[in-house]
Amino acid sequence: MRIGVCPGSFDPVTNGHVDIFERGSRLVDKLIIAVSSNPNKNSLFTMEERVEMIRNSVKHIPNVEIDCTGGLLNEYVKSKNATIIIRGLRALSDFEYEFQRALFAKYLDDDIETVFIMTNNKYSFVSSTGIRELAKFGGKLDGLVPDDVKEKLEERFNTVHNK
Repeated sequence: MRIGVCPGSFDPVTNGHVDIFERGSRLVDKLIIAVSSNPNKNSLFTMEERVEMIRNSVKHIPNVEIDCTGGLLNEYVKSKNATIIIRGLRALSDFEYEFQRALFAKYLDDDIETVFIMTNNKYSFVSSTGIRELAKFGGKLDGLVPDDVKEKLEERFNTVHNK
């Protein structure tokens, strides 16, 4: 069985992430979306909230599992008997960062491959950071995040967006 891991903080999950999950799930028998805590970031949503939002966003993908992780990604990947790390890329700056991470992963374990999936053009400008800022100031989120994520953002920032 070919198992892939798609790691990230997903704070919050966006339609760009969901697109990568859908496309990545076609490359493996099982795709594990590994929600990680990033000590360098102040998360808007708890780990549990992020997992629930992702779960609601990927119900239509049959071979997806959602899990939480912390620590070294390679160790997590090995613990799940996975051999593939799936990363989404939006821009050249993403590639430089992710390429360095992929080289570290390869250095630590030659059996782990990193696969990069280019974003769909319509999501190339979408980031979780940008979504949080847009939501904070009451910007239009339609088409950028799943509907339940939009609702959670509106609740969190006590705003009402264009329907």
